[in-house]
Amino acid sequence: MLTAFGATAVTFMMVMYALEHRHSGFVIAFACGCALSSAYGFLAGTWPFGVVEAIWALIAVNRYRAARRREQAGGRARYDATTENTGGSRVAAVDHVAPASPVQNTSPDVAPK
Repeated sequence: MLTAFGATAVTFMMVMYALEHRHSGFVIAFACGCALSSAYGFLAGTWPFGVVEAIWALIAVNRYRAARRREQAGGRARYDATTENTGGSRVAAVDHVAPASPVQNTSPDVAPK
């Protein structure tokens, strides 16, 4: 029974992690999955796993709180790893790369191939 609980908790955690980019609600669900996995680790006697998962749960709760602040401030509703990794400040990010120019480079510094 304990093994089934652990497998379910870890599966739930991984699915929520994969869906985090869709909405901040999945971030808090991931935190819950980490907490459940941590409980499994302690119950199974593998306390290092329990400690690591508890730390990940705290990190995920912090990321959720940051995402909610952005939503309330009128920012993106979705989880944005770019702002999360910079402490909440936006940095220049390339969302779109312009296509290459149709005009060939005729500079004498560039040798033709």
